[in-house]
Amino acid sequence: MGALADPLRLTIVRKLMLESEDYDHSCGWFGFDRPKSSLTHHFKALREAGLIRQRQYGLERRSRVRTEDINQRFPGLLDLVAHWHQD
Repeated sequence: MGALADPLRLTIVRKLMLESEDYDHSCGWFGFDRPKSSLTHHFKALREAGLIRQRQYGLERRSRVRTEDINQRFPGLLDLVAHWHQD
């Protein structure tokens, strides 16, 4: 769960859960003012932690949360993420 300790990664997962539909969005959809290399690092950390899946579409990757897997392994975790508010 160290992957969710970073506020940006937590924001990514939350936004994918609440505002995305399947594999609709690439990194640019999030609107983060960060270098592409930084975002790539954060998405890789989430993917390697098993929190998201990514599919390749040409030169971009589109992501979604592994909801069923996470709910089975960590019941209630995604509810906490959904209700998290950054101050």
